[in-house]
Amino acid sequence: QVQLVESGGGLVQPGGSLRLSCVASGIIFSRYVMGWYRQAPGKQRELVARIFSSAGTYHLDSVKGRFTISRDNAKNMVYLQMNSLKPEDTAVYFCKADSGIREYWGQGTQVTVSS
Repeated sequence: QVQLVESGGGLVQPGGSLRLSCVASGIIFSRYVMGWYRQAPGKQRELVARIFSSAGTYHLDSVKGRFTISRDNAKNMVYLQMNSLKPEDTAVYFCKADSGIREYWGQGTQVTVSS
């Protein structure tokens, strides 16, 4: 079975930091483009960051300079370091693995940024 397991979400104050982690099993990890998506209440799910097999990255404009995606192929893990968090970052964050042929999603983890 393919499984993506996320951790690191929680409640944080504005300006704080969190690091989300996602570990994958059941796939040849290095073949997959990994991404982080988020969905806030009343909004469409949006791509936050993506990291390719080559380690090239994409980050949503609104998170550039604050969030950093990275991967460790030896550990089958992808991370999202989130700094200078804002209330508008509040959402359920999802990990995604995409080979171009198949795609898999994690269960989602809640990030809440509030005073």
